[in-house]
Amino acid sequence: MLLNQLREITGIQDLQVLQSALNASQGDISHAIGLLTTQPPEEEHMPEEPTKANNERNTSNTQNGSAKDDLQTAIELSLQESQQAEAERRELHRALEVSAEENAARMKRKRCEASGESCSPADWIRQEDCPVGIRNVGNTCWFSAVIQSLFHLPVFRRLVLNYCLSEHVLEKCKSHSEKRNIAFMQELRCLFALMVGSNRRFVDPSAAVELLRDAFRTSEAQQDVSEFTHKLLDWLEDAFQLAANGANPEDKQNNPMVQLFYGTFVAERLHEGKIVSNIEQFGQYPLQVNGFNNLDECLEGAMVEGEIESLHSDQTISSGQERWFSKLPPVLTFELSRFEFNQSLGRPEKIHKKLEFPQVIYMDRYLHKNVDQTHGRRGEVKRLKDQLTALQQKLEGYKNYGSGPTKYPLADMLQYVLEFATTKPTNVSPASAVPTNPTVHTEPSSGDSSQTEPDDAGSSDGSGCLQTATQRTPIHKPFTQCRPPMEVPLQPAPHSVTEEELYFVRGCLQRWRAEVENTIIELKASIDKVSQALEGMYSDNSLCQVPYRLHAVLVHEGQASAGHYWAYIYDHAHKRWLKYNDVMVTESTWEELVRDSYGGMTNASAYCLMYINDKLPHLIAEDTDDETGQALKGMDSLPSILRRYVREDNRWFQQELREWEEQFCQAQREEAKVQTQTSTNTEEPVPEEPQNLVQEPDQQKTNEVSEVPPPDSTPAPAQSSEEPMANSAALSSISSETSENVGEGGEEHISSSQTHGQPEEQKPDQSQPGADSASTDRADSEVEVEEQVIRDEGGPEAEPDTQTEPEASSAEENPAMTTRRQPENEVSEVEIPNVGKILVRSDADGYNEEMMLTPAMQGVIFAIAKARQVFDKEGPEAGLIKAFHEEFSRLHELSQEETTPQQDPRLQHVLVYFFQNQAPNRVIERTLLEQFADRNLSFDERAISIMREARSKLRLIKPEDMDMDEYLQWHDDYSMFKTVFVYLLTGLEQYQNGKIREALNYLAHAHQDNSALLRKGEKKGVDQSLIALYRRKCLKELNANAATLFKSQDENDVAEGVTIMNECVIPCMHLMVRDSVSQEDLDVIELIRNCWCSYLGQDMDDSLQEKLSEFLPRVLDCSAEMVVLKEPPKVRNSPHDLCSRLTAVMESIHNTSVVIVK
Repeated sequence: MLLNQLREITGIQDLQVLQSALNASQGDISHAIGLLTTQPPEEEHMPEEPTKANNERNTSNTQNGSAKDDLQTAIELSLQESQQAEAERRELHRALEVSAEENAARMKRKRCEASGESCSPADWIRQEDCPVGIRNVGNTCWFSAVIQSLFHLPVFRRLVLNYCLSEHVLEKCKSHSEKRNIAFMQELRCLFALMVGSNRRFVDPSAAVELLRDAFRTSEAQQDVSEFTHKLLDWLEDAFQLAANGANPEDKQNNPMVQLFYGTFVAERLHEGKIVSNIEQFGQYPLQVNGFNNLDECLEGAMVEGEIESLHSDQTISSGQERWFSKLPPVLTFELSRFEFNQSLGRPEKIHKKLEFPQVIYMDRYLHKNVDQTHGRRGEVKRLKDQLTALQQKLEGYKNYGSGPTKYPLADMLQYVLEFATTKPTNVSPASAVPTNPTVHTEPSSGDSSQTEPDDAGSSDGSGCLQTATQRTPIHKPFTQCRPPMEVPLQPAPHSVTEEELYFVRGCLQRWRAEVENTIIELKASIDKVSQALEGMYSDNSLCQVPYRLHAVLVHEGQASAGHYWAYIYDHAHKRWLKYNDVMVTESTWEELVRDSYGGMTNASAYCLMYINDKLPHLIAEDTDDETGQALKGMDSLPSILRRYVREDNRWFQQELREWEEQFCQAQREEAKVQTQTSTNTEEPVPEEPQNLVQEPDQQKTNEVSEVPPPDSTPAPAQSSEEPMANSAALSSISSETSENVGEGGEEHISSSQTHGQPEEQKPDQSQPGADSASTDRADSEVEVEEQVIRDEGGPEAEPDTQTEPEASSAEENPAMTTRRQPENEVSEVEIPNVGKILVRSDADGYNEEMMLTPAMQGVIFAIAKARQVFDKEGPEAGLIKAFHEEFSRLHELSQEETTPQQDPRLQHVLVYFFQNQAPNRVIERTLLEQFADRNLSFDERAISIMREARSKLRLIKPEDMDMDEYLQWHDDYSMFKTVFVYLLTGLEQYQNGKIREALNYLAHAHQDNSALLRKGEKKGVDQSLIALYRRKCLKELNANAATLFKSQDENDVAEGVTIMNECVIPCMHLMVRDSVSQEDLDVIELIRNCWCSYLGQDMDDSLQEKLSEFLPRVLDCSAEMVVLKEPPKVRNSPHDLCSRLTAVMESIHNTSVVIVK
């Protein structure tokens, strides 16, 4: 419990004082400790014997008057302290608000980055003199941060770009690791070349990332950055070692990577009276963050493990070993250990401690050549620290004087005695100021009795006595419920004093007070002088000869298990800081860097610092032309082969821009054409409207058949055994033609189905056959599809009986009467919503009527029906391609629809979800192909043939053609998305039915799972506003119910109220605080805290007080435990039920309140 922790840390035993401090600090235990420990220690002892203290006050009038004087003094001091505490609290709140604004701005920037990758290619153009960003290709922001910091080091960039191996060396490279290192080096060269001369705003590092991922256990986990950096430098070192002639140690020291990033240190220790030393090499130097305040302290602790004195710490480190740098690398990298393993929780935790670091650090004091000088300085530091401690203790004696538990400044005490001595005696007897019956305190009738009320109230019971002792102590004023007396009591005065006595006493007190004040001034001056000497101990010129300037700061935001990485890199040419956050590159300031990197305020902090030797200008110097001496920039700095590579990429980029511009202009022209034709047809209706309604799909199909490649261009299934890639190419042709159909002719495809005099109410059904519509529109759609199927089967004039002959038109040699004589029970007619009536064989294998009701299967059936003509003419493969095109186009158009409060298109089909989240084309293609391979399509011969064709193409997809982990992850995300919707809808339904407790459980799970989805992409989850709104409503209502039950004082009701708090309210509060908490959520949390804190000042039974003290700390502190949510009851995730449930729930909500879902 937090109260126990505060009691152990501060030593204060008064529970009410501890609870008040916790309330004032809003559950922040560190702030509460600071409030308690900065006050005089009187609070620890005063409450111990309250009864005895009260008895003494009631039996002695003189002591009573002294107590009143103490109380008045305490009130005045407490008012000052209260004002100071309130000012500090306002400053803290202001800082928290600034931090919240920064987090909100950062989240906005992240959303902009995600959308920036999916916007038009015109927005991908690189601005002049703007560095290039690196795309995050899936949990690889660590790659971007590290690579950017290295790329913007000109000396490193030159080494990579000019890397070259001779043919002789390449022939010798036989091992897998050597080939891998060479391949990675080539990919890194290409990546660096694009970052130099590309016209794109950001580049894709997929090839280099994939090679690096092979070195780790899993490709999806967020890699440890230090491990990645070590691996990167190892590979680069090995790659450059291949270019060296030989493998002896001397050649290794000539390795450019070793010379640039690696140094050596001397480790010395005392063994049997002798100094034993050995030299070791280091790359990234690890530093512990815990227990240190700045980078110099970290280095002292890491380099010297002996008994040394830190400038800002009172602790000494005991060990027998010292480390001294013997050779510093030009690029000095410090790895800050901000993660530690929590044994009790069994998982790593991040250390959010503030750690300061300078822009320039001098490394002289850590060099082996300065051992003697540094040892001498450390001895001087120890002497000065001892002197400083003695001066501070002496000053403390003057500032807190007294032999009892309560201490005051000596100068003030002398002044108070002087004021007492010079106060003229009054004629009022001290006893007259106290009522004759001290026990009557509940009904004060005069100003005198009100002055004595705090003392008298303390004698009524133990708790009152405890409160009186707290109020009398100035330390407790910010947390107490009392107010200063309305009238100032009479000043105490001596009963009698002579002029001679007064003259003697005044002279002594004034002289002593002046001596004390002068001594305090001298002590403060001495302390300042010693402190300045300590600060400047290592600042003289002799120890400022090896400066290292900060080049890059790599920042991690989040917890130990996951988070986001970015980098601040210094632009040496323009003398500015730049922030590299994946594809976004923005100008920054040192102040922003400090806020994000020092740590302590938010969950963002630096984990790696990269310094460069400030006396080696070649590290940051740009390439120069050998003849002219001018700096080479951009493409001029690249080798010729890389220059050609970048120019080719820029040419392709320009081609993309032109194609996009042509498509955009064509879409605008087609849209204008559609609008013109629609208005013309509206003015001049066609008389034979029903005929056009039947024959228009024929014309449309005829036009679309021409887009299908000839049969000889696409391998037949019988040829698949010769070359598996042939059918893979056929699948690619499906994708390419589909993309072409959507990208270039999508608008034309829509317009062709809307411009032939059709009734206005039928247009949405024909263009979007899978969308939900009104009952009349659905009936029209069913009739239209039924007529389409009839026309496909036997022509427009066929008899109804010909519907039972699905293969009559294609089997020329089989007599028609054979089909007509088939028993009626072999074929049945089934009506599918949004599709119409279909013919199902009685022996259909795997047919599931429930699955056929899903929107996905309805779309596939409709696409197969539209592909019938192509199927009959060119066979099942062409029919599959045609049906694939139809369904792909429909779903792509559906994904462009805007989400409304009553409808979310993503619920209708998984591909709509994939389209909106820019899933890879391979994932989309395979998913749709698996829809056509579903065994539920075995309801007639045409569907069976297309199903078998789809299955044969699925079998020909090789493992290297598809990343199955990525594929399954996309489907897991969509499954989680539907689960979130189920939880949300169930929670809203429970809320409307008055089941608040169950509703909160569902909504809390929905918010938690949805947050995980939104971290992957803005369109991956549901908008949080609706979930958060009703979560707050449920939380407030449940808390009110729990408070009502708790106040009833009935044993069962109280137990039920405590259960509600422990199982529902408190876990939900903890989750709200740990998420990106909004101001509305903070207001609700503060309301709940105030509600339960208000009980602290009320009289209640001991059992209630005990129950309150058990769960109140968890209400106040939302970071001290692991949140465990109660699992909600399992609900059926019906795929064809979510759309209708969403519509019904939102209509019900809008009938009572207005809710906007973005």
